[in-house]
Amino acid sequence: MKRILLLEHPRTPGEDRQNDIANTTLSSCLNSGYLAAVLLENGYQPAIVEGYMENLSYEDIEARIAAHKPEVLGIHLVYNWEDNHTLYAFIARMKAKYQISHVTVYGYYPTFAYEEILDRCSEIDTCMLGENEITIINLMANLPDYKGLKGLAYRSGDGYEASRGELVRDLDSLPFPLRKASSYPGGEVNIFGSRGCYGGCTFCYINPYYGAEEMHCPKWRGRSPENIIAEIDTIIAQTDYRYFYFTDPNFYGPGKAGKERVLKLAALLKERNIRFGIEARANDIEPETTRALVDAGLQNILVGLESGKDASLKRLNKYTTVADNENALRVLREAGIEPSVGFIMFEPDSTIDDLKINLEFLKRNALLKTLEISVNVLYHHQIILAGSSSYHDLLAAGRLNISEHSIYEANTDYVNPCIATMAKIMRDITNHIFDYMHDTWQKSASGDPETVARYRAINHLLVDGFENALKLLEKGDITEAERQDWVRCFNAEIDKITA
Repeated sequence: MKRILLLEHPRTPGEDRQNDIANTTLSSCLNSGYLAAVLLENGYQPAIVEGYMENLSYEDIEARIAAHKPEVLGIHLVYNWEDNHTLYAFIARMKAKYQISHVTVYGYYPTFAYEEILDRCSEIDTCMLGENEITIINLMANLPDYKGLKGLAYRSGDGYEASRGELVRDLDSLPFPLRKASSYPGGEVNIFGSRGCYGGCTFCYINPYYGAEEMHCPKWRGRSPENIIAEIDTIIAQTDYRYFYFTDPNFYGPGKAGKERVLKLAALLKERNIRFGIEARANDIEPETTRALVDAGLQNILVGLESGKDASLKRLNKYTTVADNENALRVLREAGIEPSVGFIMFEPDSTIDDLKINLEFLKRNALLKTLEISVNVLYHHQIILAGSSSYHDLLAAGRLNISEHSIYEANTDYVNPCIATMAKIMRDITNHIFDYMHDTWQKSASGDPETVARYRAINHLLVDGFENALKLLEKGDITEAERQDWVRCFNAEIDKITA
């Protein structure tokens, strides 16, 4: 049987990208583990090299390749806010030096930018598109004659052939993902309870990644509670780790059946004496399931609020309202949970009034009390990545500015120049704060009095700074020199606190 090595390649965040939403979703973190598991189940000899989580150098990775001698190299290719040429040069060298017969890449980036990737690295033979447990088995069984297989993109003549592969209809049929010691950062276990989302937010590329609708498959697919519990029991027996984070973009399934599934899962989780975190839509948060989940060990939840204005939520195609957002916050807090929140302060069509309404919403709902939340919600702009409907709509409208690095990433000009200035101000001052937080957030989380006091002071300064900048720009736009001077003075005040 063919030997295959699956690589999570090294990646380093850029200085101006310190806290951007990951360019591959958290739900992709088990991609390699699932592929390794299905390969092993089908008689192949897979190995995973975790270059990212283990902080391996390319020299370290080469040593692993030399030891495993793979015939096939699979790479979870993540767009790293640049053109990946260091990685591509490494692939070329490995393929030639170790006589690797086939290189395939997978993940969000290859799914939406396969032409660019195949152009930039001739040593990559195929890109697997979307969900690929079935695709990889078909690929391995048919090498070297992969052309014509579903789920692949590859060169053909002067162009490319590309198609989506088959989706796993019954997620319980999948083997549990293979995990390494590095798969448990800080003792946290990432676990996948479902795939996809029943929503359709304009900024999200999760459902386009799976392509469920075009294959007449439900947009949201869930594992059974019993199957999830069997995996949790296995992990506890192997590691005794007791904190699990569900990486599902939408922990709750739709409708009555979704609620009943959550209640059943909560009852089973309660028997395990574990703690866990989830991600959810605001409209799914209601008292009965929340109480059951908290009773079962729920400690952390990320809720995608996105805006404090109904018109903006409609524009983002959230299918939620401000009332839904506020109800979710109330229900969670009554159950003893202070949520993390997703929020898009700066949309392409935002106005000064939109920002004022968002600010009032955040203040009214006590979401600006801690630096860890304020520093996120007060600066986030709408990230535009390939696959999302906003990317396609802005492209069609002639408003899309594609990155010089990749077609995968884009932005658009703000309609209101004052919003553009405000967004730049907040980007610069929050990056300065993130610089400080990078080395201190663990002290803050552990309750170190001096760090907590500093965080409180910075938070107060940040909220006041946002309000003051907003008042300034209500009077009209300022020059770039004035903007830079404002940022310089603000950051100097931060430095006084952190000195």
